[in-house]
Amino acid sequence: MSALPPLVTRPLEIMDDPSLDSEQHHQALHALARIHIISRTASQVAQSIATLIRSSSLSDDAPLRVLDIACGGGDLTAAVATILGKKLPQQVECIGLDISDRAIDWARSKHTVSTGNARVSFQSCDVLRDKLPTCTVSFHSLFLHHLNDTEAVTQLQSMAAASNIGFVFSDLLRTRLGLFFAYVGTTVLTSSAVARIDGPLSVKAARTLKEYRLLFQTACLQSPDIRHAWPERALVNWSHR
Repeated sequence: MSALPPLVTRPLEIMDDPSLDSEQHHQALHALARIHIISRTASQVAQSIATLIRSSSLSDDAPLRVLDIACGGGDLTAAVATILGKKLPQQVECIGLDISDRAIDWARSKHTVSTGNARVSFQSCDVLRDKLPTCTVSFHSLFLHHLNDTEAVTQLQSMAAASNIGFVFSDLLRTRLGLFFAYVGTTVLTSSAVARIDGPLSVKAARTLKEYRLLFQTACLQSPDIRHAWPERALVNWSHR
């Protein structure tokens, strides 16, 4: 599918504006949660994390600490933790990190859980400036397209440094089909005006598979597994092996 031309600058999305009305912010978080469900993001990310864990030398009784970087409303944090708790024998502690206190408050009220093998919690953290907590594996979704190339490279290096085994992320592809999906998806799945504006902007700010590979080259992180995934996403795994 043909790529859209790259943006010279990445515009600030409405949802990232701290002055955004709380009700509109909550509607946008609901919209993102629906998009995650339709996109099967949780199952894709969790399967990739499980593969990294199983291919490592980690013992079955070693607890896992998983970070969700820029977790937003926390729905994906909880969903990934639940799937991992069912797939893996280890105890799973999943921690969602986000710079927005408002998003963290929402996540804590909706998605703080402790069931079976999985425990979920949330912490405020400026993931671009603060040192990330040490973890077994880290992941993020729909985050890297918010960052310019310099910030994105630094973020990948930070995740590699914090993660004992490796990291996973899912993000948009800057294609015409992706833009079509964004327009249709936000129209059909939500009434959130914020999501309907930010969705297409996100696609235009995203990268191609080649551009994601270039980020890893610049970050000096060798042999990333970068694949096309439904719906017009890049699904990326990297490990220290």
